[in-house]
Amino acid sequence: MNIKSKSTLEKFEKNLRFKNYADNSIKIYLHYAKQFLINFSEDVYHISQKNTIDFLNNKKYDSVSQQNQYISSIKLLFKYVVNVNLDNINIERPRKEKHLPQVIDKDFLLEKINNIQNLKHRAIISLAYSVGLRVSEVINLKISDIDSKRMIISIKQAKGNKDRIVPLSKNILLLLREYFKIYKPKEYLFNGQSTLQYSSTSCNQIVKKYLGHDYHFHLLRHSCFTSLLECGTDLRIIQKLAGHSSSKTTEIYTHVSTNILSKINLPL
Repeated sequence: MNIKSKSTLEKFEKNLRFKNYADNSIKIYLHYAKQFLINFSEDVYHISQKNTIDFLNNKKYDSVSQQNQYISSIKLLFKYVVNVNLDNINIERPRKEKHLPQVIDKDFLLEKINNIQNLKHRAIISLAYSVGLRVSEVINLKISDIDSKRMIISIKQAKGNKDRIVPLSKNILLLLREYFKIYKPKEYLFNGQSTLQYSSTSCNQIVKKYLGHDYHFHLLRHSCFTSLLECGTDLRIIQKLAGHSSSKTTEIYTHVSTNILSKINLPL
């Protein structure tokens, strides 16, 4: 990569941070912008729109998600660095793949959680499952975000830079207090071995350790909302808990609920 392209990426990152994009989003946008730039000898100011479209059309993508990430990254690169809006040119996005979320059986999950001897690991998995937290939300939780008087948890600057509050159950509060006495965390609720924050990689590792290699952390979130739905929780409340902007995103859990499916009167 030439020096000008490195300077371009630095400017791109600076503008993304100024626009208050989430750290994870910035990391993704920078990665795909870099993959785009290394294909050209000239700097971004001299890459034509035709060459940009040709690159996107001829690129072999691993998935629809990756294709969309390339498109979004390049559009933002031109918008914030070159001051050119590529929304006005014909860059078609692929049709989204529709996958139903995988969920973990509630009884299986509760049994596994109750058998976790490591208090820190049990606290992380239990907390995530109780209100459907994303892994980034768990590792970014600070001690001050736990309000035991109001029995709420403040989730700050989550996906889409949105804040929300979720309920804190008595069982989770007791577990966190027990964990706190032993581990004495500082600033963040869950500290790493040598860092203030526990890592997302470690979170996924403990899920695989205690639940099985076929599972990952985000399934705790899907499993929580499906379980709440099957217990009769209103879909609008689940939407608020999840932090979904659209109810359509939340409605997908109705398609994976075995309780709902079992109530259907089939014709044969």
